[in-house]
Amino acid sequence: MVLQLTVADVMTQPVLSVSPETALQDAVQLIGDHHISGLPVVDGEGALVGELSEQDLMVRESGVDAGPYVMLLDSVIYLRNPLNWDKQVHQVLGTTVGDLMRKDTHCCAADLPLPKAASQLHDRSTQRLFVLDEKRAPIGVLTRGDVVRALASHREI
Repeated sequence: MVLQLTVADVMTQPVLSVSPETALQDAVQLIGDHHISGLPVVDGEGALVGELSEQDLMVRESGVDAGPYVMLLDSVIYLRNPLNWDKQVHQVLGTTVGDLMRKDTHCCAADLPLPKAASQLHDRSTQRLFVLDEKRAPIGVLTRGDVVRALASHREI
């Protein structure tokens, strides 16, 4: 029965990971070769420090969006704060994983009940939860697909 399963029962293992210093092209190659949508970014001790996702790569490819503006007497008045463009510019010009990665990762423990993990995936509108050990090192990944496969294989007739 699905209600009795934990994240450890259905998570994907082993976990591929990169460091902030990894060349962006190498990370893109890993994502493409393994047909995954994101990678955990770990520090020298193996602890999770960020995430590189397809969405982050799409920001890089789509360029900087200056946002709406108004022309007034030969002047440009931006309706968004230009100080917030710094992160976008950094992402567009970045060459390492650390330049593009997000630090706000979604994670959970291996012993979390699967229904609670499914709720986290839904409530946070995320595609994946990195499963961490007590040292914050990734030991697995739980995706929406993993949850659906668990539901399909444990259906009651």
